[in-house]
Amino acid sequence: MALDTNQTQFFESILFESLGCVVHVLSFQFISGGSINTAVKVDSDEGSFFIKWNESDQRDMFEAEARGLELLRRTGEIRVPEVVAYGQNGEKAYLILEYISPSQAKNEFWQRFGTALASLHQHNHPRFGLDFNNYIGSLPQNNEFCESGIQFFIEKRLKVQAGLALYNGEISPTLHEKFQRLYEILPSLLPDEKPALLHGDLWSGNYLVDDQGSAVLIDPAVYYGNREAEMAFTHLFGGFEPAFYHSYFEALPVATGFSERIPIYNLYPLMVHVNLFGSGYLGAVERTLTRLVG
Repeated sequence: MALDTNQTQFFESILFESLGCVVHVLSFQFISGGSINTAVKVDSDEGSFFIKWNESDQRDMFEAEARGLELLRRTGEIRVPEVVAYGQNGEKAYLILEYISPSQAKNEFWQRFGTALASLHQHNHPRFGLDFNNYIGSLPQNNEFCESGIQFFIEKRLKVQAGLALYNGEISPTLHEKFQRLYEILPSLLPDEKPALLHGDLWSGNYLVDDQGSAVLIDPAVYYGNREAEMAFTHLFGGFEPAFYHSYFEALPVATGFSERIPIYNLYPLMVHVNLFGSGYLGAVERTLTRLVG
């Protein structure tokens, strides 16, 4: 595209801040897909970069994302983009990542993806949560540590989203009361698991396929949690291919009845969507709560 002078100066400025050398932008291309940030591929004389930025008040969003990417990357289990830098330039907060050219899934992609995710989930921690808070979408995600995975799910996930929705008038007091009744029975519905390292926002929009035909994780909301919650999340918007689940469960089985627990775990991402985008996502929430608590 024809270079916009203001945009070019912004890219060259943050690349200079990050790399410590003068960088000449040759071209850039906007990338669609995000509802929160603006993203581009930038080609320069120092290589290609993925850059996203925003002008919101959430200045720590990209720092949290960078820390999450690094935590995932250090496991060596699944590829994630290398973090080049993050920071503030005028009114814009930005994140610069290695640019990964998207490709098509090749033979056995889904099998290898499932096995790799199972390996990631075997990176454990003594407690549920994380030593820093982050975001899911544009909503803050509280990762304060808990000893119990079920209590973590209740206190740091469901109560936060249900309370926010009630405050904003997105759900009725009656529906909020159903959440209260659910909390009382959740310990009898969900299994105990070791705290596993989770991507935290794993759906079809948050992975890429690289030029080797392997999965690349992007846009994480990491924490140590119940791995069943991650696997349930992958079902939320159409699901992944059957081979993904077969290889995952072959490598790391779950307790009997997982399919019946999927709607319970997905109350969290659905309520996130209610709080971000409105009541269009409430139908599934209401059906699950009605089935469980009447």
